[in-house]
Amino acid sequence: MESGSPLWWEIDDAGVVHAHLTYDQERLSTNRANGHWLFRIEAEPGADLTLDLGPFGNVWNGTLTNPVWEATITFVSDDGKQWRPVKLEPAGPFRVRMKLKMKGESLHVARLEPYRLSELERFKQEIAGHPMVEIRPLGQTVQGQELELVRVGNPAAPKQVLIRARAHPWEPGGNWVVEGLVRRLLCGDAEATRYLERYCLYIQPMANKDGVRRGMTRFNLRGKDLNRQWDRPADPALAPENAALESWIEGQIATNKRPDLMLDFHNDANGTLHISRPEMAPAALADYLSRMERLETVLRLHTWFTEGSSQSSFRNPGSIGEGLLSRYGISAVVHELNANWIAGLNDYPYARHWVSYGEQFATALFHFFEE
Repeated sequence: MESGSPLWWEIDDAGVVHAHLTYDQERLSTNRANGHWLFRIEAEPGADLTLDLGPFGNVWNGTLTNPVWEATITFVSDDGKQWRPVKLEPAGPFRVRMKLKMKGESLHVARLEPYRLSELERFKQEIAGHPMVEIRPLGQTVQGQELELVRVGNPAAPKQVLIRARAHPWEPGGNWVVEGLVRRLLCGDAEATRYLERYCLYIQPMANKDGVRRGMTRFNLRGKDLNRQWDRPADPALAPENAALESWIEGQIATNKRPDLMLDFHNDANGTLHISRPEMAPAALADYLSRMERLETVLRLHTWFTEGSSQSSFRNPGSIGEGLLSRYGISAVVHELNANWIAGLNDYPYARHWVSYGEQFATALFHFFEE
């Protein structure tokens, strides 16, 4: 099945189904990651199943993570289209357990509502041909899949915004936000017209296409984390996805079209803005922090965002947020979307909520760039 997780499974004497996911491995590192799952269960209609899932003994910078993994819910669907949340329970070190009810002969199980390459192609077909849209090749993935850059708006607009989604394959939230944002800007009403008079969007909608296709969690096919090592030029042999975006950014700067704001959308268990504080000229850092404070303010005013930003001592060297700021002077930020709960809506993270966030985000950007 498309974007299905690599796994193997077995049933114990008590009838519990144990599904064992395959780790992603970072190149030349002990780091490993499991966080994505998407599979289909076939069983007797009406059956009650207990599914034990893991392992989630992830390693980051040589350190094993806590035994109880951060996920608290999974999504299930009887038809692969309509999804509902199911709570997860700890099931010993590095594993979780879920209770499932078979309504029909099959049941889809996913970490979050999936957004696959087919959803991206559908969306591109939907917006292609619109006079305010340009979809152009950006480069290729390790496996040779075409990466695209989607422009929405007039390139002569006063402000330029760069958005990237899906650097980590398991994190679909940013794709849904992008859909809501783009549709809002293309709806043709007076507000959308005003928004596009102020800013133009450039979007890399799915940075890690190979990982999404293969149902992976974090790294690209050569074991590189696409949200790391932005403090140096990308290696086009190991991370062509980053090298392609980096080349485009440098081309924009060369033509005096440096992005005024960059957002990299991710999913985690907190949902904050990761505002990094690299070593740089104090005045430039103060200006950046002031702009990030303004961004948080307009998000709180015009969207359901409530989670806030990282602590005042936060640094994330090598992330795209810190890298673009320190290397190119671009106000960039990693925007996490909470994969367990949306506090501002008091609800689970359905895809429709992220779509609505994208719609609201169009307004927030307009006010962010107010003089």
